[in-house]
Amino acid sequence: MAKDVICGMYVDEKTPFRAEQDGVKYYFCSQKCLDTFLQPQVEMRKLKYLTVFALTFGFLTAFFEYFYPVSPFGLPNYVLLFLLATPVQFVAGWRFYQGARDAVKAKQANMDLLIAIGTSAAWIYSTLYTFQGILWPRFLPSVSAGTEVYFTESGLIIGFILLGKYMEHIVKGRASRAISRLIDLQPRMATVVRKGKEIQVPVEQVKVGDVIIVKPGEKIPVDGLVVDGYSSVDQSMITGESIPVEKKKGDEVIGATINKTGLLKVKATKVGSDTTLSQIVKMVQEAIVSRTPMQRLADVVSSYFVPAVVLIAVSSFLFWYYIAGLEFSLAFTMLIAVLIIACPCALGIATPAAIMIGAGKGAQYGILIKSGEYLEKARKINVIVFDKTGTLTRGEPSVTDVMPISGSDKDVLRYAAIAEKGSEHPLGEAIVRAAQEKRIKIPSAGRFRAIPGHGVEASYQGKKILLGNRKLMGKSKIKIGSEEKIQQLENEGKTVMLLAVNKKLLGMIAVADTLKEESAETVEKLHSMNIETVMITGDNPRTADAIASKLGIKRVLAEVLPQDKAKEIKKLQKEGKIVAMVGDGINDAPALAQADVGIAVGAGTDVAKETGGIILIKNDLRDVVFSIELSRKTVRKIKENLFWAFFYNIALIPVAAGALYPFGILLNPVYAAIAMALSSVTVVGNSMLLNLYNPKKGDAHQ
Repeated sequence: MAKDVICGMYVDEKTPFRAEQDGVKYYFCSQKCLDTFLQPQVEMRKLKYLTVFALTFGFLTAFFEYFYPVSPFGLPNYVLLFLLATPVQFVAGWRFYQGARDAVKAKQANMDLLIAIGTSAAWIYSTLYTFQGILWPRFLPSVSAGTEVYFTESGLIIGFILLGKYMEHIVKGRASRAISRLIDLQPRMATVVRKGKEIQVPVEQVKVGDVIIVKPGEKIPVDGLVVDGYSSVDQSMITGESIPVEKKKGDEVIGATINKTGLLKVKATKVGSDTTLSQIVKMVQEAIVSRTPMQRLADVVSSYFVPAVVLIAVSSFLFWYYIAGLEFSLAFTMLIAVLIIACPCALGIATPAAIMIGAGKGAQYGILIKSGEYLEKARKINVIVFDKTGTLTRGEPSVTDVMPISGSDKDVLRYAAIAEKGSEHPLGEAIVRAAQEKRIKIPSAGRFRAIPGHGVEASYQGKKILLGNRKLMGKSKIKIGSEEKIQQLENEGKTVMLLAVNKKLLGMIAVADTLKEESAETVEKLHSMNIETVMITGDNPRTADAIASKLGIKRVLAEVLPQDKAKEIKKLQKEGKIVAMVGDGINDAPALAQADVGIAVGAGTDVAKETGGIILIKNDLRDVVFSIELSRKTVRKIKENLFWAFFYNIALIPVAAGALYPFGILLNPVYAAIAMALSSVTVVGNSMLLNLYNPKKGDAHQ
């Protein structure tokens, strides 16, 4: 059995309603769901118009029924109400009849069936009452007080439930847009060498073995092997590494990464669907499709509640009419009362009301929670996997240590900045930025030369400046003499650059991707909530362990490729864990999709944000804690709402069925409407208590 990704219903894979996109097959229960999948914008527009239509006519009906019970058109008031409510019932509400039909065919009882039965009961009863004595004899009893028709109830029920569905549809297209943006990362054209000439061809025409020319600033079209040239390549969108990686002959490069400085000749090794980017796209698709959506409690209860209500309604009619011998009008009133009392007015808004207010509270504090599914799962999280680069760390290199051997800190930083002023390398930019922050004047060097794989060489006022690694110092026969200190810094995950002026070692500068201020506080708070933390990164184990030790994270997954991040999440899930993934980059998209809850950092890429179920808009990791707390409170409200939504109905169903008739009490459908109104007020009021929650003050309101 497959699951319809639109409505969540399980369907046989032999169904004629199916589609395939980018190699992934989708199955649907009906043509309506298939059309929604294929043309989501058309369906969204249609749903919006129907929602506006239903609410407009519903409020007009309420106005003429309760506030201005005199028809301005010379028609009997009830006839006017009938004319206003009927289009809502059978135009805006037609989708519920279709959903009810599909549910019956699938031998299921869903919310659509309950809505269709309840609103139809209200409309049928009201229509019969409106036209008795006009089109047919009077047979329904009149009531002494209150309104005799329920057109407003049926119309507004449909309108509000459509509004909830429209809001849910707003976020349903995000995953597909995320996939589109992933695909858009790949360049459209490639410069290929064929028959000794450089020609531009669409990337789809690149073949394995083709030699591709990649100029500085261009994206590498496909996965390949460097056959000539030297450059640094920004792989952050794929691997998550914040510092560009130097590439030389024999090194592998990944499609969609950016060539920063030099000219590269790349031999294509993987093209089309075999490239790393394509594999990431495929994994995002598969993870989204394979994830089981939250089975709403309302649907579960409805599957038992609907048949029970119909059985009680019919049984009560048969008993009182055929066995007790009551008049048809009284027995029929009992049948209608049972169906109306069971109409899911509050049930339809129980979940959306809490979600809307909870989501609004989250947005107030910089958190976007996309759907009830993530609210449900977030409260159960017991493991959180953090991406390192850009999530726990700032995502860009910064100077962490300036260690003079001769001279002062200022001298070391000044000469290093002079040497790197003309460089576009991120490490050089970090040094220049550090010097500027200390208000050190940085004159231009007389001569500048980048030495691939070693560092840079520059001259200033007749002095020769060298800044780079051990290789550069060894090549220039400059003694280091501080190997122990260099090793210590490197063990802390830092990149160490040595500075020499006129062949004399002046000092060392360490550069690293530094931790965000709130990272340690967040990890500590999660541990206090008995939530295990894991760090995952494409960096080497030494750097990863150094970062993790500062945060108190004991489980570290290092040197993990993008396509393997989702696999690591799966391993944790197989251990029975409810896993959240916190990330910010393209490389995190498959893992965000695979996790039970994907939490995307707001400063990250659009793809990460679209794939994640929870988005931290402020880029503040402390909001991970807040989002879990908020989800727990919101789900608690949902459950309370569902209780109150059913309480009035279940309590009054026996009365509606005539349980108190022997004592002279017969529940008129008027009281059914009152019960629906009370349950709605209770549900909305209970949901609004979420507005009192302040993450800074805790649960004072409770």
